[in-house]
Amino acid sequence: MKIVIADDYQDCVRSLDAFKQLEGQEVKVYHDTLTDLDALSARFQDAEALVLIRERTPITAALLERLPNLKVISQTGGGAAHVDMEACSRHGITVMRGTGSPYAAAELTWGLVLAAMRHIPAEVENLKAGRWQRTLGTGLKGRTLGIFGYGKIGSLVARYGQAFEMNVLVWGREGTRQRASDAGLEVAKNQADLFQRADVLSLHLRLNDDTRGIVNAETLDQMKPTSLLVNTSRSQLVAPGALERALKAGRPGQAAVDVFDAEPVFENSLLGLSNLVATPHLGYVEKDSYELYFGDAFSNLLAYINGQPVNNLAG
Repeated sequence: MKIVIADDYQDCVRSLDAFKQLEGQEVKVYHDTLTDLDALSARFQDAEALVLIRERTPITAALLERLPNLKVISQTGGGAAHVDMEACSRHGITVMRGTGSPYAAAELTWGLVLAAMRHIPAEVENLKAGRWQRTLGTGLKGRTLGIFGYGKIGSLVARYGQAFEMNVLVWGREGTRQRASDAGLEVAKNQADLFQRADVLSLHLRLNDDTRGIVNAETLDQMKPTSLLVNTSRSQLVAPGALERALKAGRPGQAAVDVFDAEPVFENSLLGLSNLVATPHLGYVEKDSYELYFGDAFSNLLAYINGQPVNNLAG
Protein backbone atom coordinates (compact mmCIF):
# COMPACT_ATOMS: atom_id res chain seq x y z
CA MET A 1 0.00 0.00 0.00
CA LYS A 2 1.17 3.53 -0.75
CA ILE A 3 1.51 5.19 2.66
CA VAL A 4 2.28 8.85 3.38
CA ILE A 5 3.41 10.01 6.81
CA ALA A 6 3.10 13.77 7.15
CA ASP A 7 4.76 16.35 9.41
CA ASP A 8 7.64 14.31 10.85
CA TYR A 9 9.32 17.51 12.04
CA GLN A 10 12.39 15.86 13.58
CA ASP A 11 12.88 13.22 10.84
CA CYS A 12 12.63 10.58 13.55
CA VAL A 13 9.83 8.21 12.50
CA ARG A 14 12.10 5.94 10.47
CA SER A 15 14.36 5.53 13.51
CA LEU A 16 11.57 4.15 15.71
CA ASP A 17 11.33 0.44 16.48
CA ALA A 18 7.65 0.68 15.52
CA PHE A 19 8.56 1.67 11.95
CA LYS A 20 9.75 -1.89 11.26
CA GLN A 21 6.09 -2.86 11.08
CA LEU A 22 5.86 -1.14 7.69
CA GLU A 23 8.55 -3.23 5.97
CA GLY A 24 7.34 -4.18 2.52
CA GLN A 25 5.04 -1.17 2.19
CA GLU A 26 5.68 1.86 -0.04
CA VAL A 27 6.22 4.65 2.49
CA LYS A 28 6.94 8.33 1.98
CA VAL A 29 7.75 10.51 4.98
CA TYR A 30 7.60 14.31 4.86
CA HIS A 31 9.29 16.59 7.36
CA ASP A 32 7.86 19.99 6.50
CA THR A 33 4.31 21.25 6.98
CA LEU A 34 2.20 22.50 4.10
CA THR A 35 -0.95 24.58 4.50
CA ASP A 36 -1.75 25.45 0.89
CA LEU A 37 -4.57 23.25 -0.45
CA ASP A 38 -2.99 22.80 -3.89
CA ALA A 39 0.38 21.84 -2.40
CA LEU A 40 -1.19 19.43 0.08
CA SER A 41 -3.34 17.71 -2.51
CA ALA A 42 -0.32 17.30 -4.81
CA ARG A 43 1.72 15.78 -1.97
CA PHE A 44 -1.02 13.35 -0.97
CA GLN A 45 -2.29 12.65 -4.49
CA ASP A 46 -1.06 9.05 -4.77
CA ALA A 47 -1.56 8.12 -1.11
CA GLU A 48 -3.79 5.18 -0.35
CA ALA A 49 -3.14 5.62 3.38
CA LEU A 50 -2.26 8.63 5.50
CA VAL A 51 -0.60 8.36 8.90
CA LEU A 52 -1.20 11.60 10.78
CA ILE A 53 0.94 12.85 13.64
CA ARG A 54 -1.61 14.17 16.08
CA GLU A 55 -3.25 17.36 14.74
CA ARG A 56 -0.44 18.81 12.67
CA THR A 57 -2.34 18.76 9.35
CA PRO A 58 -6.12 19.27 9.22
CA ILE A 59 -7.86 16.90 6.81
CA THR A 60 -10.68 18.97 5.38
CA ALA A 61 -13.54 18.19 3.03
CA ALA A 62 -11.91 20.32 0.33
CA LEU A 63 -8.69 18.33 0.59
CA LEU A 64 -10.47 14.97 0.55
CA GLU A 65 -12.27 15.93 -2.66
CA ARG A 66 -8.84 15.96 -4.34
CA LEU A 67 -7.61 12.61 -3.01
CA PRO A 68 -9.39 9.93 -5.06
CA ASN A 69 -6.91 7.19 -4.11
CA LEU A 70 -7.18 7.64 -0.33
CA LYS A 71 -8.72 4.65 1.43
CA VAL A 72 -7.66 4.91 5.06
CA ILE A 73 -6.35 7.36 7.66
CA SER A 74 -4.47 6.05 10.68
CA GLN A 75 -4.22 8.61 13.45
CA THR A 76 -1.51 8.69 16.11
CA GLY A 77 -3.17 9.26 19.46
CA GLY A 78 -6.84 9.19 20.27
CA GLY A 79 -8.02 12.55 18.94
CA ALA A 80 -9.45 13.07 15.46
CA ALA A 81 -11.05 16.52 15.74
CA HIS A 82 -8.82 17.77 12.90
CA VAL A 83 -10.31 15.21 10.47
CA ASP A 84 -13.61 15.94 8.74
CA MET A 85 -15.31 12.68 9.67
CA GLU A 86 -18.45 13.40 7.67
CA ALA A 87 -16.44 13.97 4.51
CA CYS A 88 -14.43 10.78 5.15
CA SER A 89 -17.69 8.86 5.44
CA ARG A 90 -18.96 10.28 2.15
CA HIS A 91 -15.79 9.21 0.39
CA GLY A 92 -15.68 5.77 2.00
CA ILE A 93 -12.45 6.52 3.86
CA THR A 94 -11.83 4.52 7.02
CA VAL A 95 -10.42 6.53 9.95
CA MET A 96 -8.62 4.75 12.79
CA ARG A 97 -7.21 6.16 15.97
CA GLY A 98 -4.89 4.80 18.64
CA THR A 99 -4.16 5.36 22.27
CA GLY A 100 -1.97 7.84 24.08
CA SER A 101 -0.17 8.33 27.35
CA PRO A 102 -0.49 11.25 29.79
CA TYR A 103 2.97 10.93 31.31
CA ALA A 104 5.14 12.78 28.81
CA ALA A 105 2.80 15.79 28.73
CA ALA A 106 2.53 15.86 32.53
CA GLU A 107 6.30 15.69 32.92
CA LEU A 108 6.80 18.49 30.41
CA THR A 109 4.23 20.56 32.29
CA TRP A 110 6.19 20.19 35.50
CA GLY A 111 9.41 21.01 33.70
CA LEU A 112 7.86 24.28 32.57
CA VAL A 113 6.67 25.05 36.10
CA LEU A 114 10.17 24.67 37.49
CA ALA A 115 11.79 26.47 34.56
CA ALA A 116 9.53 29.50 34.93
CA MET A 117 9.41 29.77 38.70
CA ARG A 118 13.20 29.54 39.03
CA HIS A 119 13.93 31.50 35.82
CA ILE A 120 16.08 28.63 34.55
CA PRO A 121 16.14 29.53 30.81
CA ALA A 122 17.08 33.14 31.55
CA GLU A 123 19.80 32.16 34.00
CA VAL A 124 21.26 29.60 31.57
CA GLU A 125 21.59 32.39 29.01
CA ASN A 126 22.96 34.77 31.64
CA LEU A 127 25.65 32.31 32.63
CA LYS A 128 26.66 31.63 29.02
CA ALA A 129 26.94 35.40 28.50
CA GLY A 130 29.10 35.89 31.58
CA ARG A 131 26.36 37.23 33.83
CA TRP A 132 26.09 35.75 37.34
CA GLN A 133 22.81 35.45 39.29
CA ARG A 134 20.53 38.09 37.80
CA THR A 135 17.11 36.89 39.00
CA LEU A 136 15.43 35.78 42.21
CA GLY A 137 13.33 32.67 41.77
CA THR A 138 10.28 31.48 43.70
CA GLY A 139 9.94 28.13 45.47
CA LEU A 140 6.92 25.89 45.29
CA LYS A 141 6.60 24.47 48.80
CA GLY A 142 3.53 25.81 50.59
CA ARG A 143 2.19 27.63 47.54
CA THR A 144 -1.07 26.86 45.74
CA LEU A 145 -1.17 24.83 42.56
CA GLY A 146 -4.38 25.38 40.60
CA ILE A 147 -5.50 22.58 38.30
CA PHE A 148 -8.14 23.54 35.72
CA GLY A 149 -9.37 20.15 34.50
CA TYR A 150 -8.67 17.04 36.55
CA GLY A 151 -8.33 14.36 33.88
CA LYS A 152 -5.45 11.98 33.17
CA ILE A 153 -2.83 14.70 32.76
CA GLY A 154 -4.26 17.10 35.33
CA SER A 155 -4.35 14.40 38.00
CA LEU A 156 -0.69 13.55 37.39
CA VAL A 157 0.33 17.20 37.62
CA ALA A 158 -1.64 17.46 40.88
CA ARG A 159 0.37 14.53 42.27
CA TYR A 160 3.62 16.20 41.25
CA GLY A 161 2.47 19.32 43.09
CA GLN A 162 1.76 17.27 46.21
CA ALA A 163 5.26 15.74 45.99
CA PHE A 164 6.61 19.31 46.09
CA GLU A 165 4.38 20.01 49.13
CA MET A 166 2.12 22.41 47.31
CA ASN A 167 -1.53 22.97 48.20
CA VAL A 168 -3.60 21.67 45.28
CA LEU A 169 -6.81 23.46 44.28
CA VAL A 170 -9.01 22.06 41.49
CA TRP A 171 -11.82 23.36 39.30
CA GLY A 172 -13.61 22.11 36.22
CA ARG A 173 -16.77 20.37 35.18
CA GLU A 174 -18.85 18.36 37.63
CA GLY A 175 -16.95 15.15 36.91
CA THR A 176 -13.64 16.92 37.51
CA ARG A 177 -14.80 18.29 40.82
CA GLN A 178 -16.08 14.91 41.98
CA ARG A 179 -12.87 13.09 41.05
CA ALA A 180 -10.79 15.72 42.80
CA SER A 181 -12.94 15.54 45.92
CA ASP A 182 -12.73 11.73 45.91
CA ALA A 183 -8.92 12.08 45.78
CA GLY A 184 -8.98 14.28 48.88
CA LEU A 185 -8.14 17.50 47.05
CA GLU A 186 -9.64 20.91 47.70
CA VAL A 187 -12.20 22.01 45.12
CA ALA A 188 -12.42 25.72 44.37
CA LYS A 189 -15.68 27.57 45.01
CA ASN A 190 -15.85 28.53 41.35
CA GLN A 191 -13.59 29.39 38.42
CA ALA A 192 -12.86 32.87 39.76
CA ASP A 193 -11.75 31.39 43.08
CA LEU A 194 -9.28 29.16 41.23
CA PHE A 195 -7.75 32.02 39.26
CA GLN A 196 -7.59 34.35 42.27
CA ARG A 197 -5.89 31.91 44.64
CA ALA A 198 -3.49 29.96 42.44
CA ASP A 199 0.21 30.75 42.54
CA VAL A 200 0.69 28.30 39.68
CA LEU A 201 -2.33 27.64 37.46
CA SER A 202 -2.11 24.77 34.95
CA LEU A 203 -4.70 24.25 32.20
CA HIS A 204 -5.75 20.67 31.45
CA LEU A 205 -9.03 20.98 29.58
CA ARG A 206 -10.17 19.36 26.36
CA LEU A 207 -10.79 21.84 23.58
CA ASN A 208 -14.44 21.98 22.51
CA ASP A 209 -17.15 24.57 21.93
CA ASP A 210 -17.62 25.03 25.69
CA THR A 211 -13.94 25.50 26.54
CA ARG A 212 -12.73 27.52 23.55
CA GLY A 213 -11.70 30.92 24.92
CA ILE A 214 -12.72 29.95 28.47
CA VAL A 215 -9.66 31.85 29.72
CA ASN A 216 -10.10 35.47 28.73
CA ALA A 217 -8.98 38.95 29.70
CA GLU A 218 -11.35 39.06 32.67
CA THR A 219 -10.23 35.74 34.14
CA LEU A 220 -6.54 36.49 33.61
CA ASP A 221 -6.93 39.86 35.34
CA GLN A 222 -8.05 37.96 38.46
CA MET A 223 -4.65 36.28 38.80
CA LYS A 224 -1.95 37.47 41.15
CA PRO A 225 0.89 39.59 39.74
CA THR A 226 3.25 36.96 41.20
CA SER A 227 1.45 33.98 39.66
CA LEU A 228 2.31 31.68 36.76
CA LEU A 229 -0.10 30.41 34.07
CA VAL A 230 0.90 27.14 32.38
CA ASN A 231 -0.70 25.85 29.20
CA THR A 232 0.39 22.52 27.73
CA SER A 233 -3.14 21.62 26.57
CA ARG A 234 -4.46 23.76 23.72
CA SER A 235 -3.71 27.37 22.87
CA GLN A 236 -7.34 28.03 21.91
CA LEU A 237 -8.44 27.59 25.52
CA VAL A 238 -7.20 31.17 25.88
CA ALA A 239 -9.08 33.89 23.99
CA PRO A 240 -7.09 35.36 21.06
CA GLY A 241 -4.61 37.99 22.20
CA ALA A 242 -5.66 37.76 25.85
CA LEU A 243 -2.46 36.18 27.17
CA GLU A 244 -0.14 38.66 25.52
CA ARG A 245 -2.15 41.61 26.83
CA ALA A 246 -2.32 40.07 30.31
CA LEU A 247 1.44 39.43 30.48
CA LYS A 248 2.14 43.00 29.42
CA ALA A 249 -0.24 44.21 32.14
CA GLY A 250 1.43 41.98 34.74
CA ARG A 251 -1.47 39.65 35.63
CA PRO A 252 -0.33 36.94 35.68
CA GLY A 253 3.29 37.77 36.28
CA GLN A 254 4.51 34.91 34.11
CA ALA A 255 3.32 32.28 31.66
CA ALA A 256 4.79 29.04 30.37
CA VAL A 257 3.25 27.60 27.20
CA ASP A 258 3.84 24.63 24.92
CA VAL A 259 1.01 25.30 22.45
CA PHE A 260 0.16 27.99 19.92
CA ASP A 261 -2.81 28.96 17.75
CA ALA A 262 -0.93 28.16 14.53
CA GLU A 263 1.88 25.63 14.46
CA PRO A 264 4.71 25.30 13.64
CA VAL A 265 5.64 28.76 14.90
CA PHE A 266 8.24 30.89 13.16
CA GLU A 267 7.06 34.32 14.29
CA ASN A 268 4.86 35.18 17.25
CA SER A 269 4.85 38.39 19.27
CA LEU A 270 4.40 36.36 22.47
CA LEU A 271 7.93 35.03 22.07
CA GLY A 272 9.38 38.49 22.56
CA LEU A 273 8.04 38.80 26.11
CA SER A 274 10.57 38.41 28.92
CA ASN A 275 7.96 36.93 31.28
CA LEU A 276 7.16 34.01 28.97
CA VAL A 277 8.82 30.59 28.84
CA ALA A 278 7.85 28.69 25.71
CA THR A 279 8.55 25.33 24.11
CA PRO A 280 7.58 24.11 20.59
CA HIS A 281 4.73 21.69 21.47
CA LEU A 282 6.95 19.10 23.12
CA GLY A 283 4.29 17.66 25.44
CA TYR A 284 3.99 14.28 23.72
CA VAL A 285 7.26 14.51 21.78
CA GLU A 286 9.24 11.87 23.64
CA LYS A 287 10.58 8.50 22.46
CA ASP A 288 8.40 6.21 24.60
CA SER A 289 5.31 8.17 23.58
CA TYR A 290 6.26 8.04 19.91
CA GLU A 291 6.80 4.28 20.07
CA LEU A 292 3.35 3.90 21.64
CA TYR A 293 1.57 6.31 19.30
CA PHE A 294 3.16 5.07 16.08
CA GLY A 295 3.06 1.45 17.20
CA ASP A 296 -0.73 1.74 17.48
CA ALA A 297 -1.09 3.66 14.22
CA PHE A 298 0.98 1.16 12.25
CA SER A 299 -0.68 -1.89 13.86
CA ASN A 300 -4.13 -0.51 13.00
CA LEU A 301 -3.01 0.18 9.45
CA LEU A 302 -1.60 -3.32 8.96
CA ALA A 303 -4.80 -4.85 10.32
CA TYR A 304 -6.73 -2.85 7.72
CA ILE A 305 -4.36 -3.85 4.90
CA ASN A 306 -4.58 -7.52 5.86
CA GLY A 307 -8.34 -7.47 6.14
CA GLN A 308 -8.33 -8.10 9.86
CA PRO A 309 -10.87 -6.61 12.28
CA VAL A 310 -10.03 -3.07 13.36
CA ASN A 311 -11.33 -2.15 16.80
CA ASN A 312 -10.14 1.45 16.87
CA LEU A 313 -12.39 3.06 14.30
CA ALA A 314 -12.95 6.77 14.79
CA GLY A 315 -16.42 8.15 14.43
